[in-house]
Amino acid sequence: MSEPILKVEKLDKSFGAVQVLHSVDFSVYPGEVTALVGDNGAGKSTLIKCIAGVYSMDAGQVYFEGKPVHIHSPAAASALGIEIVYQDLALADNLDITQNMFLGREIKFGPFNLDGRMEAKARETLTSLSVRTVSSVRQLVANLSGGQRQTVAIAKAVLWNGKVVILDEPTAALGVAQTKQVLDLVRRLADSGIGVVLISHNMNDVMQVADRIDALFLGRIAAEVMKKDTNTSQIVELITAGRSGNIGLSADTAAQSA
Repeated sequence: MSEPILKVEKLDKSFGAVQVLHSVDFSVYPGEVTALVGDNGAGKSTLIKCIAGVYSMDAGQVYFEGKPVHIHSPAAASALGIEIVYQDLALADNLDITQNMFLGREIKFGPFNLDGRMEAKARETLTSLSVRTVSSVRQLVANLSGGQRQTVAIAKAVLWNGKVVILDEPTAALGVAQTKQVLDLVRRLADSGIGVVLISHNMNDVMQVADRIDALFLGRIAAEVMKKDTNTSQIVELITAGRSGNIGLSADTAAQSA
């Protein structure tokens, strides 16, 4: 097994008197899809926002490429190579695909945007991901389907040399055909050597593309299991009860958490 590209150790996070994350350990490996699953309120979004520099950590340490790092802002996370595609995608409908991919990071010569270079790089990135669902990088985002929008958001993360790409519910609002397109893209990202984190409530999606699965139960990692060694029923049990058979939190810890 390769060393994790991103490793979180003993992460605690509280909001006032409410402790949301309890001594969380979480790792992401290059070339793998790590699914982060858990019920609403389990702490998935809080964990990701700590990694992204949106929230500060109360305790714990993050390692990136084997070195301890302090991620104090989203810009610092992006500079390391951690890119997050949130559920709302953060795309501007009134701009085209190229303009969205370079929004806030335009290639300039003096005061002028170098549109040709940006268009070429946008097209090159989509081609490298084997994206065939987008006919032109000058299409307005407003005219794209949900699956195409998700593709553009993912390509934007890859464009900026993302080494870890975190996807928050990428198929939540998609139909069957669009879901397959996005999941195929997620798999291709991992196959290209990127460490991918997939946050999802859809167990079919998780079992289709994940290599390993981390189950969060009320702010604690109940278990990390390899997809090949588990099944949907076991994952659901880890999500809802914190343990399944002899895997997961101790009975006392699970009961205290609940």
